[in-house]
Amino acid sequence: MNSSQQGLALDILLRNSAGKGRRMAFLLLYVKNRRLGIGVFIVFCLIFLAAFQLYHLPIGAILYPALVCALLGLLLLLLDMRRAFHKHCRLQALQKLSASLMESFPAVHSQDDEDYQEIIRLLQDEQKQLENQMNLRYSDMVDYYTAWAHQIKTPIASMRLNLQNEDSELSRRLSEDLFRIEQYVEMVLCYLRLDADTTDYVIREQDLDSIIKQAVRRFAGQFINRKIRLEYHPVHIRIVTDEKWLLFVIEQLLSNALKYTPSGTITIDMEPPQALCIRDTGIGIAPEDLPRIFEKGFTGYNGRDDKKASGIGLYLCRRICGNLGHSITANSSLDGGTVIRIHLEQKKLEIE
Repeated sequence: MNSSQQGLALDILLRNSAGKGRRMAFLLLYVKNRRLGIGVFIVFCLIFLAAFQLYHLPIGAILYPALVCALLGLLLLLLDMRRAFHKHCRLQALQKLSASLMESFPAVHSQDDEDYQEIIRLLQDEQKQLENQMNLRYSDMVDYYTAWAHQIKTPIASMRLNLQNEDSELSRRLSEDLFRIEQYVEMVLCYLRLDADTTDYVIREQDLDSIIKQAVRRFAGQFINRKIRLEYHPVHIRIVTDEKWLLFVIEQLLSNALKYTPSGTITIDMEPPQALCIRDTGIGIAPEDLPRIFEKGFTGYNGRDDKKASGIGLYLCRRICGNLGHSITANSSLDGGTVIRIHLEQKKLEIE
């Protein structure tokens, strides 16, 4: 924001804040703060009047200079009051701005003004230094955990190759645990990238069936091992989205559906106008938890029962859908299954 924009914002706030009640409150406070000067002026006028009276000067010679002095004093007082009120309004307007935008201070009329403004500038410089330090620390932390997440993928891939050479109940359980570890690593990377200054979103027209099939293939082993039926019929729809990020969302929803569906069916279908639905026949969500399931860190009744729940998966899904121009909603009841809908229609995204 440049100086002209700041001045315009301050003028708007100034006009909105100058109400009668505020003016009256300011007038009382102004008189209270200037009471010493006003009292001294009145005392001086009385001294002059007393001196003129003692020398028996004509009444006109007494009243005329007294009236002139009173009028000049009142004029100076009104001018000073106007300046003080304008300064007060500008300072009130500055209070509504962030510290980084507090640059257009009122003109300096006293040493106190200059000292206070210098203190504010020093505090602003200190705040900027602290913000730079925090940004550097955050950047270092993101770089470290990003490198860790990429490095951990190497032993995970090695363990997966070793497990592929065996076909036993133990190897299948270990493969499933390894798959969950991979999901957690992807969740860490997603969480780090979500608030990064730059993102790797590639928005273009995508085949929705292709994205769904990738997610289903990753969970095929879990569907088979848990004997859960999958009902999916191709939707034959092309949408504008980012393939990688939408795939992450669908995988998270399938993971939750499998986690909370001991037996039964998981269905993937479409609802008009353009909502991708993932339904399960699992344990469902408590009515009091349903409005908060997309909040960060919220686990609810099911999460308290499942101590390993983090409350991050659905939060990431909501954030990603928002960034892609989609929206996500849920309907559920205890022991009645859950339906998660990804509303894929959007108007804000441009095809690359």
